[in-house]
Amino acid sequence: MRHILPITPQFYVTAPQACPYLDGRIERKLFTSLQGENAQVINDKLSKQGFRRSQNVLYRPSCADCTACMSARIRVADFVPSRGQRRISLRNRNLRRTTTGPWATEDQYALFRKYLECRHPDGGMADMDAFEFAAMIEETAVESWVVEYTHTKDQWGADEELAAVCLTDVFDDGLSMVYSFYDPDGASSSLGIYVILDHVALVKEAGLPFLYLGYWVPGSTKMNYKNLFSALEIYKNGEWQPIGDPNSHVEVLMPNTTLPIAEQVSKIILPEKPKPRF
Repeated sequence: MRHILPITPQFYVTAPQACPYLDGRIERKLFTSLQGENAQVINDKLSKQGFRRSQNVLYRPSCADCTACMSARIRVADFVPSRGQRRISLRNRNLRRTTTGPWATEDQYALFRKYLECRHPDGGMADMDAFEFAAMIEETAVESWVVEYTHTKDQWGADEELAAVCLTDVFDDGLSMVYSFYDPDGASSSLGIYVILDHVALVKEAGLPFLYLGYWVPGSTKMNYKNLFSALEIYKNGEWQPIGDPNSHVEVLMPNTTLPIAEQVSKIILPEKPKPRF
């Protein structure tokens, strides 16, 4: 009898460093490489357990004294836009969406630089050059899209200008917004919110259940916009659950217990190796 063994990637831990979301906190990440013929199934399986992709690495926060970073996803079948979100959709109804493979362009990089200089001038990506940007977009071992949003410059529609971009992964149960950026001059149009709303529509069109938004962090003003979406779920205590009252998750900032790394790894559920065809 042939046994089906689990796929067993190797896990590592980063050195502690300053947390980008909460002042005075120290972050640490658990990570593994994402490559080879099993990359897609590993990405699907681990992303359902709170991992995120960055190029060919999957990572999950594993901080010693804090469990605030929780993966968030929208249950699209139950999502109902708020009145404000409906207005945002109307304001951006003239944007044109184009979906391509993961290929970086000069226009994307120019918009990326403009976005960072306005919104995150001191962030970890502030010094990213064109080659590093291309690697962020193009280095992927899984199915990924680049979703671009363009609008016309004048009433005649003579020229189109890039307004927003999202690097998006395809899961077996939905889409994951890996990284998005937009024209900061369009702040009044709430382009960042619109890109999420349009991705909800993309997931519905594909007949899939979830849109993954990355991490939600209670106590971080940078993340408050995520809990404004209805039908939001978070990955907490090893399971997906409705977010409920966002203010009810204060205990994650000072958890009673944080499992040792070895025990955390032992609780990760890995995909099984596919059965041989012959």
